[in-house]
Amino acid sequence: MSTLTVELAHHSYPIHVGPGLLSQPALLAPHIGEGGALVVTNQIVADLYLKSLRSSLGAVKHACVILPDGEEHKNLATLNALFDALVSKRFGRDATILALGGGVIGDMAGFAAACYQRGIEYVQLPTTLLAQVDSSVGGKTAVNHPAGKNMIGAFHQPTAVIADTNTLATLSDRELRCGLAEVIKYGLIRDAEFFSWLEANVEALLARDWQALTEAIVRSCRNKADVVAGDERERGERVLLNLGHTFAHAIETGLGHGQWLHGEAVAAGMHMAADLSARLGMVRQDVVARIRTLLSRVGLPVLAPASLDTKTMRALMSVDKKVKAGKLRLILLKSLGNAVVADEFSESALEATLDTCRQIA
Repeated sequence: MSTLTVELAHHSYPIHVGPGLLSQPALLAPHIGEGGALVVTNQIVADLYLKSLRSSLGAVKHACVILPDGEEHKNLATLNALFDALVSKRFGRDATILALGGGVIGDMAGFAAACYQRGIEYVQLPTTLLAQVDSSVGGKTAVNHPAGKNMIGAFHQPTAVIADTNTLATLSDRELRCGLAEVIKYGLIRDAEFFSWLEANVEALLARDWQALTEAIVRSCRNKADVVAGDERERGERVLLNLGHTFAHAIETGLGHGQWLHGEAVAAGMHMAADLSARLGMVRQDVVARIRTLLSRVGLPVLAPASLDTKTMRALMSVDKKVKAGKLRLILLKSLGNAVVADEFSESALEATLDTCRQIA
């Protein structure tokens, strides 16, 4: 097991990464409040891992709520079902929510924890690669609104992240590839050496070589923990973690949540951000080519869907959470491993990227 720490000014917590961690009661016990635990999961994950988690909980008072699976259910209606469970089972402010699942479960469970009785504690138990390397760390919680992804949420840090790498054995190939999109992101924004490592080890990662996957998870978490420690509420450097996400969220909202998985949209979005960076003279075309090649080797899309034309994409991007004083801000690349915030850029260059980085109908 590897353990990292997210060092925050008022609250620090561990990230444990390793095999079989859901079956280790001693890891979980220090983070369960006296009021017991509510396990939040979906049916797919419950069938695979709920029994093991419940065994680890032992005599601890606990209950479970099964939420529907998929990004299309990440909304206020589903969140209210979670609140109903907390109230009906009489959980108090000393209870703990355990988020057992991928990013959708983690986001909703964390948001419920932020809101219920003005805030209770929760633990992230991520079971997908994307959740283990990104969404479970950092305290961003949210649900979607029809107008945009993650529009309603709160910053609420977990008390621990326990990433059992054995759960990746049951992950679909599509979900594995989506997780690798977020892994690649860390190389692009702040760790060029890691990007080169990924180029050399992509086949091992796709083949689920456990040593390679563990290295990728630990390195990704270390990068995110460092960023979050310096900017917990995204007022500075943390915004760089959104490379490609303005394009990606427009794709997800435009298609309808759940049509493309988040990692697929992020992959296309990162390529579009790189393309725009090159058009603005910030990076060379060979850097864009390296990014496009690695994403393609993973099996991820690099172009937006043909059904989303330039006008539609631009309108959807205007609802992005990074808009400031009515002005769109984008995360672009100054070089490989060096991302920057850009609020001054050529609209014609952006339109050219939206026109050309789109699939042919």
